[in-house]
Amino acid sequence: MSAEIICVGTELLLGDILNSNSRYLARELAKLGIPHYYQCVVGDNPARIKNVIEVAIARSSILIFTGGLGPTPDDLTVETLADFFETPLEERPDVLQDITDKFARRRRQMTPNNRKQALLPVGAEVLPNPTGTAPGIIWQPRKELTILTFPGVPSEMHRMWEETAIPYLKNQGWGQEIIYSRLLKFWGIGESALATKVAHLFDGINPTVAPYAGKGEVRLRVSAKAKSASEADRLIDPIATEIRQIAGDDYFGFDEDTLASVVGQLLRDRGQMLAVAESCTGGGLGAILTDIPGSSDYFAGGVISYANRVKTELLGVSRELLSQLGAVSEPVAKQMALGVKQQLNADWSLSVTGIAGPGGGSSLKPVGLVYIGLAGPDRSVEIFEYRFGSERDRSTIRHLSICHALDRLRRKLLKISVTITS
Repeated sequence: MSAEIICVGTELLLGDILNSNSRYLARELAKLGIPHYYQCVVGDNPARIKNVIEVAIARSSILIFTGGLGPTPDDLTVETLADFFETPLEERPDVLQDITDKFARRRRQMTPNNRKQALLPVGAEVLPNPTGTAPGIIWQPRKELTILTFPGVPSEMHRMWEETAIPYLKNQGWGQEIIYSRLLKFWGIGESALATKVAHLFDGINPTVAPYAGKGEVRLRVSAKAKSASEADRLIDPIATEIRQIAGDDYFGFDEDTLASVVGQLLRDRGQMLAVAESCTGGGLGAILTDIPGSSDYFAGGVISYANRVKTELLGVSRELLSQLGAVSEPVAKQMALGVKQQLNADWSLSVTGIAGPGGGSSLKPVGLVYIGLAGPDRSVEIFEYRFGSERDRSTIRHLSICHALDRLRRKLLKISVTITS
């Protein structure tokens, strides 16, 4: 037995609305240990919805619909389901009264088309909607087939799922096992390179290992099926430990960890402060650091030295260097790092200067060229050159610059910690 998520709405197909419902439901199904192999998005069209139903019932025993429960003509989910299973609709007085009462409490005029939401298939149970006017249904039109419908509004759907659907499914015997995952995160290694190193783990049955990639970050999801999260953790631990040993310093954290939060904790553990000087990233590095609660413990502040005048007046960058080599150069990155470290009296500093594009590049200094400076407590400075490629967009180049800067500091702090421990 497995579940299938079917999201109804032409606005989803057009990209007008982000489909967060499928992600929420997928995670919830995992918590209940319900296998889930398929998702589908279909527009507000009866014929296409029926095609989706026909395919879904051949491969799944729980169909979860979101969307299409409203009062307008394009809200067709319930009536199409009833038509497909050749079941008449009936007006439910209790549902109609609930809708009427909600309009009265909100001092709004109920229009005739809202009565449509009280029409449910004969034999279907009401899946109450505590906040909205559109109820859902729990229906078993055939043996070993369960259909649940929810409105597309995420807040309404979440509450209906938690208050009614979960107890119902548990009462049906689901939830005895859970599917629990740990997401391991890596920076500085490509997806294919990491996958090659851990390829022998991909054939596991329980736990399973699967790779994901984003903007520079690689992730490995390790999932286990067990009766509890603690039991699943015990299954996952040896696999996660082996992966961390294989990946070395390319591994930086798991689940909710970010490069910024990991760097912050390393600085906090050492009682040290960080300052940043940014040009092409325009404050993005400082922003991602201060997204972490309590970051004032280790983040002194930063200077957005976008204009050369700010580089010279606030950071002490040489005018001659700027004139001769330009702002995007190793010596300028070095002086930016030293300047902000001194100005803000920090233990560590990071500087970023580069060409984020789409214009401003040349054959010698193409779009995507970035220099990162890292200054330490002993006033030593390391400079790292990156060429992210002119084909990348501005946002991606800035994001990669920020993450690589944090990763360079992370690795430096880890190296020092190992040296001290040894």
